[in-house]
Amino acid sequence: MDKHTPSSPAQASALRGLPALIFASRWLQLPLYLGLIVAQAVYVVLFIQELSHLVPVLWDPNALDHTASALGVVARSKEIVVMLMVLSLIDVVMISNLLIMVIIGGYETFVSRLDLDGHPDQPEWLSHVNANVLKVKLATAIIGISSIHLLKTFISAESLSDKTMLWQTVIHIAFIFSALSIAWIDRMLSNPAGQQH
Repeated sequence: MDKHTPSSPAQASALRGLPALIFASRWLQLPLYLGLIVAQAVYVVLFIQELSHLVPVLWDPNALDHTASALGVVARSKEIVVMLMVLSLIDVVMISNLLIMVIIGGYETFVSRLDLDGHPDQPEWLSHVNANVLKVKLATAIIGISSIHLLKTFISAESLSDKTMLWQTVIHIAFIFSALSIAWIDRMLSNPAGQQH
């Protein structure tokens, strides 16, 4: 008797049912992606709040002083305060973009197809997304977010310690090396034939 042949109908049913259960377990990720959609909505509210603080700075000196204090800026320069607030808005948008990549790309890769073929609004990157491509895109997005934080740090450098700036720079460089490593590993895995020559 072949060792791969089930010995009874009950065993055959169990063998069919277990893989089906394991495969269906991917739907347990659905609440996680729905939770990220809620997080995306929170970032929309945060963006509107940040924008509502930015506009009064243009004509209200009290708003300028209050916002500069909240940002920890020593110099009450309108240009610096506006620049830091705009960078905060860009930071929110980039994190929101990261969320979209995780929600759409992760769901398409790990849960179920979205059947967006032919849809005019289908993201260009979604047509060739897989787990490795998604990791590289996420690493790149994290570097972008870290760059915005580092730029904000350098603009308000006079109110920060050298140790804080040093550690933020080191962490940013670590993100860059991590992204390069992920991209290099992805390239090695996608071109195994090229490694043999």
